Amino acid sequence: MRVVQVAEFGPAQNLLLAEEPDPTPGPGQLLVSVEAAGVNRADLLFRSGRYHSGPPLPAVVGSEGAGTVVAVGADVTGFSVGDRVLAFGGIGAPGFYRELAVVDPNQAVLIPANVPTSAAASLPVAWLSAWHCLRVLAELRAGETVLIHAAASGVGSAAVQIAKDVGATAIGVVGSADKQRWISELGADHTLNRREADIVAEVDRITGGRGVDVALDAVGGDAFAQSLKAVGAGGRVVALANVALAPSTVDTRDFYPKNVRINGFQLTNLMRSGWDPKPELRELLDAVHDGRFTVPIGAAFPLADAAKAHLLLESGDTQGKVVLITRD
Repeated sequence: MRVVQVAEFGPAQNLLLAEEPDPTPGPGQLLVSVEAAGVNRADLLFRSGRYHSGPPLPAVVGSEGAGTVVAVGADVTGFSVGDRVLAFGGIGAPGFYRELAVVDPNQAVLIPANVPTSAAASLPVAWLSAWHCLRVLAELRAGETVLIHAAASGVGSAAVQIAKDVGATAIGVVGSADKQRWISELGADHTLNRREADIVAEVDRITGGRGVDVALDAVGGDAFAQSLKAVGAGGRVVALANVALAPSTVDTRDFYPKNVRINGFQLTNLMRSGWDPKPELRELLDAVHDGRFTVPIGAAFPLADAAKAHLLLESGDTQGKVVLITRD
């Protein structure tokens, strides 16, 4: 089978197409023919040597994928050959930039018939993160207002739709006029260009001085500091990434007088602590199946062009998810 390996840390060109022996599932395992794999910023960070954890090199990365079960090990129940599944794991466990993956059944969920494989492969990281942060941690409710940084990203575009599904008002922050138009089409009520607007002042204007109820920050750096200023009394801020790879200058007076609640979220570490994401993934799959959500795929690349996928995601020019199509 073909795989994409990180042989040594460095630029996208270090992603190498290679061949490995076809794996065989052992007892309690599934063998999945991977048809699509999500590309995420954690993959980029690992490849460049800046991720906080991961397997030894050479490694196959990719935390999410979807495809068809082609073999079932002994003692597996609930899955059969021919089932379409989405699967998830940490970086390199098993790593979905590959054509065949051995998967633990506890890390797999059946895909409804009318949900496209590429859409299913996009759910376990970006969509699950947005869902858990808004619905569970922030407890976003109808009638509230949410500020979404990087609203055209995989997480952000999911968050816009999830906010609207709840009945909330969505304010999306992006980096271009094209992205403003795009997230408006997704349902964002207000759009702000971070290169032109004073985000805190604009939030103050939009909310009539009340501030937002929830701020979702997948950027870090200055965006986190802006979130603390923009959130109103009793508001909630959820930080789930630091794409900026920059420190945040925080004044505690920006949040403690307002009784603001701050949550952190890191998907892999939460799963390592025993959290089971499958119930929430099933809710997301059902919502896609029912037409409540559309999973926007901004770009799809063949497995051999994984480096191009990484370069596009690094450029910041994406709208929605980037995926690899691992089977021709």
